[in-house]
Amino acid sequence: MPERNRLLLLSVITGLSCGLAAVLLTSLIGLIHGAVTGLGGGWRALVFPGVGMLLAMLTVKYIVRDNIGHGVTRVLLAVSKNESRIRPHNMWSSLLTSALTIGFGGSVGAEAPIVYTGAAIGSNFARYLRLSYRSMTVLLGCGAAGAIAGIFKAPLAGVLFTLEILLFNISMTSMMPMLLSTVSAATVSYLLLGSSLPFECTLSPFRMINMPFYAILGVFCGFVSLYFTRTTLWLEDRLSSMRNPYLRWILCAMGLGLLIFIFPPLYGEGYDALSPLLNGAEPSYDGQTILGGMLHNKALVPVFFLLVLVFKVLAMTFTNAGGGVGGTFGPTLFTGAIAGFVLARTINLVLADTSFTVPEQNFVLVGMAGLMAGVMQAPMTAIFLIAEITGGYDLFLPLILTATISFGTIRIFEKYSIYTKRIAMRGELLTHDSDRAVLTLLRTSQLIEKDFSPIQIDDTLGRFAEVISESVRDTFPVIDTSGRLQGYVSLEDVRKDMFRSELYSKRHVFNYMHSFYEYVYEDENMESVMNKFEKTGAWNLPVVDSGRRYIGFVSKSKIFSAYREELKQLSQD
Repeated sequence: MPERNRLLLLSVITGLSCGLAAVLLTSLIGLIHGAVTGLGGGWRALVFPGVGMLLAMLTVKYIVRDNIGHGVTRVLLAVSKNESRIRPHNMWSSLLTSALTIGFGGSVGAEAPIVYTGAAIGSNFARYLRLSYRSMTVLLGCGAAGAIAGIFKAPLAGVLFTLEILLFNISMTSMMPMLLSTVSAATVSYLLLGSSLPFECTLSPFRMINMPFYAILGVFCGFVSLYFTRTTLWLEDRLSSMRNPYLRWILCAMGLGLLIFIFPPLYGEGYDALSPLLNGAEPSYDGQTILGGMLHNKALVPVFFLLVLVFKVLAMTFTNAGGGVGGTFGPTLFTGAIAGFVLARTINLVLADTSFTVPEQNFVLVGMAGLMAGVMQAPMTAIFLIAEITGGYDLFLPLILTATISFGTIRIFEKYSIYTKRIAMRGELLTHDSDRAVLTLLRTSQLIEKDFSPIQIDDTLGRFAEVISESVRDTFPVIDTSGRLQGYVSLEDVRKDMFRSELYSKRHVFNYMHSFYEYVYEDENMESVMNKFEKTGAWNLPVVDSGRRYIGFVSKSKIFSAYREELKQLSQD
């Protein structure tokens, strides 16, 4: 069977597998959550989230023995640094550990782990059948798209998520496998979980007069996205600097338990807390928190939920840093919904003396799209995902306006999304810019030319003449006795003396040596290497290891040849 036909068949199989994985994850979380809920009262919020984090951490440490956190980021790294290969254990490890984390009350989402699981399914199917790198990348994308479609019953959003966040330079031919995968996954989800929407809501009719307030919501979501992204990355870095994982777990478990005890909406994914907000009901937490009385004072309701918004970011980070496995996708939806409610309730309180009100449940729904567009910097995914999972197609105009303004607002301050910022700073991010994408895929270590003949710095001209007679190159790297690179000599430098035998014992290599202005390291990213070529105007640059020991040379001609080949492979249909 031709590879293209095999790819279409495998995309369907991948979609069905991802749909089953999404159903399994959803069922496991519900099963564990139900068992934990029946074990005790409000005190469980102080204890069980930490237990789930510990179980996930021990599973990763002693069974998986690999870092599986930040699933979407790891999929991006697999595409850019590992030829789209993902280890086989990722087909189950993220699923199991995230079910433990969320089922016990960890304040994270299941979407990033299921994306990692789906991408691993697609990648390993392609690897087992020895498909090309390009087909493996497409099938990895099919798995990620199918995972989103399966867990949200949103096939179009699955494709858009893959195109906006994960992959690049996808042709229309490659779209067909992804569409087949998402439809297959969503069908499995509908058959096994029923036809109900993930977020059932009661919306008010759309009114054009509210559009200015949706624009304000877009700006608000942009700044909340900025807080969400920067606080998460900053706090993760601080917590990860703690060397002892058990001490880190204790601190994070205590912090998470305390936050959930005070703010019950932070328990688990938090989607249950959104139901009254999406249906226009008044939220109530009487008997569940010491702050429940705040909800009886109309002026303090938005204050309570603003605190929930602020602390959701901390609760999510404590869960992940303390050993839990989960993603930022779910918390982004939750925080966006809370942001929409806080703004709408504040507007209604300010305008209480007038007959004008804004529909709070509409703002809750649109806020979810606004924050997703800002945090993930994926406005198209945000618009269509929220429309698909809520049935809110009547609010397309507000969804587009809010998502676009939120995206534009955060882009003023942050160039990269929460998924891509760290790897972009390391130069490991594939982008929609084909030139930069191809440079990211090229490896310096694979382009090193080793047919240059090195010479010792204190060799005589006579010895140098012998090396020249056996060399196929006209440039000679100069090294010391430890193999460290000291400079170079070109054939032109010694041409006039190499036939004067009387100088063979009198002159040495160091008499002719020049210094290099730049070195290239064997693990250096290609964009940095090209910047050095441009800066020096050289055609060849030496490659050294971390101790500056000579390895070989990298040349512009070899890079350009590899670049053309890589671009050809990526661009073909």
